[in-house]
Amino acid sequence: MSLFRRRVFLVALSVSLIAISMTASRTSRAAFTPPEQATDPDPYGLFVDSPQKTVSSGFDFSNLDKSANACQDFNQFATGGWMAHNAIPPAYSVWGRFTQLDEQNLSVLHDILEGLIKKKNLAPGSNEQKIADFYGSCMDEATIEAQGIKPLQPEFDRIAAINDILSLEDEIARLHMHRIPAVFGFGSAQDYKNSKAVIAQVVQGGLGLPDRDYYTKDDAKSKETRDKYAEHVSRMFQLMGDDADKAAAESKTVMNIETKLAETSLTRVQTRQAESRYHPMIKADLLALTPHFDWGRYFRNINLPEVDKVNVAQPDFFKGADKLLTQIPVEDWKTYLRWHLVNSAASTLSSKFVEENFNFNGKYLQGTTEILPRWKRCVASTDRALGEALGQLYVDKTFTPQAKARAQEMVKNLIEALRSDLTTLSWMSEETRKRAIGKLDAFTRKIGFPDKWRSYEALQIGKGAYYNNAVSAGEFEFQRSLGKIGKPVDRTEWGMSPPTVNAYYNPSMNEIVFPAGILQPPFYDPKADDAFNYGGIGAVIGHEMTHGFDDQGAKFDADGNLVKWWTDEDYTKFTARTDCVVHQFDSYEVEPGLHQIGKLVVGESVADLGGLTVAYAAYQKSLQGKPRPKDINGFTPEQRFFLGWAQVWAQNIRPEAARLRTQTDPHPLAKFRVNGPLSNMPAFAQAYGCKPGDPMVRAERCQIW
Repeated sequence: MSLFRRRVFLVALSVSLIAISMTASRTSRAAFTPPEQATDPDPYGLFVDSPQKTVSSGFDFSNLDKSANACQDFNQFATGGWMAHNAIPPAYSVWGRFTQLDEQNLSVLHDILEGLIKKKNLAPGSNEQKIADFYGSCMDEATIEAQGIKPLQPEFDRIAAINDILSLEDEIARLHMHRIPAVFGFGSAQDYKNSKAVIAQVVQGGLGLPDRDYYTKDDAKSKETRDKYAEHVSRMFQLMGDDADKAAAESKTVMNIETKLAETSLTRVQTRQAESRYHPMIKADLLALTPHFDWGRYFRNINLPEVDKVNVAQPDFFKGADKLLTQIPVEDWKTYLRWHLVNSAASTLSSKFVEENFNFNGKYLQGTTEILPRWKRCVASTDRALGEALGQLYVDKTFTPQAKARAQEMVKNLIEALRSDLTTLSWMSEETRKRAIGKLDAFTRKIGFPDKWRSYEALQIGKGAYYNNAVSAGEFEFQRSLGKIGKPVDRTEWGMSPPTVNAYYNPSMNEIVFPAGILQPPFYDPKADDAFNYGGIGAVIGHEMTHGFDDQGAKFDADGNLVKWWTDEDYTKFTARTDCVVHQFDSYEVEPGLHQIGKLVVGESVADLGGLTVAYAAYQKSLQGKPRPKDINGFTPEQRFFLGWAQVWAQNIRPEAARLRTQTDPHPLAKFRVNGPLSNMPAFAQAYGCKPGDPMVRAERCQIW
């Protein structure tokens, strides 16, 4: 569970706090020191030769909209000024504080990469050589344009040679090795019931639209989106050389297959339940479930020895997909595979493919009007392919050992605040309380960057075609995933690269993770006073910690096993409290007829409320025995705490992007992440003098921690 949405292969790794632009990729927060002691502008040594120093000097009160009423709409009051002066750039669907910080990190990475490609005689096989050649091949527009679609031709030839179900299955396996989840996805995952072990896992997949509901809903917008998608698929086939009539027929074939796969897929709300996606099977069970798919042949094709156990995340999907293998003609499947190959590769090909891909996925689905500059796309691509190799250079440039130590101290303080809260919860029994505190004490805390860096020795990257380097990176990652199966879990691994502007909690690892990329302003600012920092990075740390006790995390014990550790009575009470949050967010209207989906966003919303509650308690405790901090610009310390939270979520979003995220993202829209949890907090109402009946004071207050 992470602060923001990020695409993770096969399984959602964890839970996060935010959701940034889909055109880039990162997100989280950080620390505190009394303002009268903050004479050093960088007391913690967080920033070394880094442009992040320019982000802010404490809190910028021009971000406020003082014409708004804090008790009517706190998000508008706290961030309205920022929203008025920060229009969304044409290349973005969302523009917010997360995006701005991500932009700065991209600039740091850009400087690193540009410096590397100018160096001569980089050691062959070194991380620096691989990073430089990968980035350089992406930036080599002349070669990419000259090659057009030629890099895909060997794979097209293999698809053309398919003549029966077995050769079809062979090609599915080959595409999976390239990390193209045609029909379904395959990889490794921790065993939910034995968190020390890694097992094989198969999951539903094979769709080109963002979610199965795009194929199944009958409202006018969904129908329009399907029509636009079909036109996009047809145009891509034409770019591959097919005439208009043939391309239209091929598009219809793709839509038919994907619709059938969607109809047998689980919804996003259903897949949020861990129990619904845990169905371990031995090979005999798997063969009985899908009699038309030769799993032994598939395992050989992906270079995987026979496996003892496979988790089938969605058995009904695989039953349905197995039937489709024989019901749909092989020639139609070949069309489907051609589409998924070019769809996955589009960003690595010549400009006509890049532009068509952007026109649908960027312009239509997200409302952007320009594509990102090539260097930004190439920096992000290099980060995805060699994240820890590039991240190591990023850390050397921006994040000191002192910064890591200070962040670790912050996490420790917030954990103490949550422990205190668990100790005094009136609705939790002693039996459950003891186990909850035990789970909290067992948290693994990962700060800044890994203690052990990932090896890229087996990854082959050269000065050839960008597409080939991208395939090589995909194959490397796929084989790295398969290599874990049957082996003990490596608890030193990270699920995000160090420059990532995000944070996450992983229930199977029972760990909280804060990359260096987010431990910067506006989440943590050494020049701001404690109140802002507790409301910013403090609430983010609290958010990730309380993910361990949200509607999903509460089902995993201290060791990361899916096991019931609550008493029945306590879990019933807990569910009633999370249901309150579900109903609250169901009521938030995004646009006429479209509401937030409470059961989809409940985990993140519970974590927001819990994180703020814990951070506020920690801040109040930090004031004990000290002179009360002075008001700043007329705002009390308590008021500044809540401003610290709101400024993190300052954001403008296009209607198309808001619509897309509402249907697919477990994170609520930013304005609801501000107003939603605060309207449940008596401390907020007291700080701003809000009265019963004000919109920021809920009559039926949700309270968990």
